[in-house]
Amino acid sequence: MAQEKKKWFARPPKFGTRMIMMIIGVTLQGFGLCLLRQLNLGTDPCSLLTQGVEAHVPFSFGTCQLLCHLVTFVFVIRFDISYIGFGTIGNMVFLGYISDFFTWVCGKILPEGFFLSRTVQWGFLLPTLIVFILGAATYMCAGLGSSPYDALPFILSAHFPKIPFKVIRMRWDIAFMLGGVLLGAKAGIVTLAVAFFLGPVISLLEKKLQVFLREETPRAA
Repeated sequence: MAQEKKKWFARPPKFGTRMIMMIIGVTLQGFGLCLLRQLNLGTDPCSLLTQGVEAHVPFSFGTCQLLCHLVTFVFVIRFDISYIGFGTIGNMVFLGYISDFFTWVCGKILPEGFFLSRTVQWGFLLPTLIVFILGAATYMCAGLGSSPYDALPFILSAHFPKIPFKVIRMRWDIAFMLGGVLLGAKAGIVTLAVAFFLGPVISLLEKKLQVFLREETPRAA
């Protein structure tokens, strides 16, 4: 039997609901990322590398993140386009700019130096992590494609089946984290927290969100 051709930008059941979930998730993640950048206690490994790149080029964080994603996007197209979907574009193109937008808003409504206080930094840390991880989990659970950063560990795992996925993902995160540090970005407790807790939260939230994605059973005539 011929192998089924992999589809990209697929429209699974409950597509409208999934789109709403994806948009809400990316927006929440962008807001959380904005706060993480302000708290200066580290970010997720992907954003950490972006911050390192941002320190060396005359572009905004959002533009730098898009450029970094475009590099990894080439490999996703080359090796497995089935990971590409509306969620891919939502995260890859808009996440960094949403973070930039909320950073601009915070600069307008909050007093200067607000996030420099240790009380503010540690007081905002847990709520900010919850918002960021909840947003990331919601966008991923929508099932409309992954960002290139999230997709490539799965692609690598398929090509190296003898290596456990968690080992590949851990090495992937560490590589981006080290890249960011070498470029001058500051890793912190958030970098470790995202690496340890994002996976379990996604698994937990996926079960909760299935009620919105479950297909309705046709009524008997």
